[in-house]
Amino acid sequence: MTVMDGVLRCSRYAFGPNRLHFCGPDANREIWDYVNDGFTDFGLQKLLMGFEALYPYLTHIARENHIADPFDPRVVEAYWLGNDLLKTVDKRSLHRHLSEGLRLKDKLPITTYRLLESRIGHGMLPNHNYHVINVPKRMGHQEVEADTPFMDSCRVSWGTVTAVSGPSITVAYAPLLKENGVLSLGAPVHKRIVRRLEADYDIEMLTPGQLITLHWDIPCEVITKREAELLRRYTLEAIRIANAQD
Repeated sequence: MTVMDGVLRCSRYAFGPNRLHFCGPDANREIWDYVNDGFTDFGLQKLLMGFEALYPYLTHIARENHIADPFDPRVVEAYWLGNDLLKTVDKRSLHRHLSEGLRLKDKLPITTYRLLESRIGHGMLPNHNYHVINVPKRMGHQEVEADTPFMDSCRVSWGTVTAVSGPSITVAYAPLLKENGVLSLGAPVHKRIVRRLEADYDIEMLTPGQLITLHWDIPCEVITKREAELLRRYTLEAIRIANAQD
């Protein structure tokens, strides 16, 4: 993959929440056009730099790994799916990033912030699903408490395509559940979603049996078994950390 591939890949994941006006600039149509055209330039990078949590996380991962470009494909993968780059980020630097970079110490109630600090101590990492599952507040334009259905939609999930019918696809995926205060991934369920993009790339040519990622019910990309296992591993670890203190 090239650096520009990293920018385009990142935009596929950013499209879902931006479409719902949760995160980023009011530029959903522009991002939609870039993704559909499969085209990247500095204009797309600038749009992604306007996301309140996304870009600071990318820059933090890149800096901790001595990588010059925050949109390097390895950094993009680390943030959205998870990879070994996350292991080089120590707890103190992550604490500074969350406290000062994202200003969570100012945005969260003190008791909630102390809970977050304990989760950093238990091994929280600078990854999207870690943030969604372990920061007990919706960030972005609407800063309110995040319930389990919200977290399930906001996290990056993965699933197997079981049926394709025109613009509709059915995906078997494991939902995020909470029972008696304990988070877990449930048994696979089938979810029917509509592809909202019209680009001539992998998501528009899906076939049953393929593994894909989902973000806010938007199919983001076809992934490999290795990538699915990475995403599963880091998601389960994020859940373990959340359960340790809840």
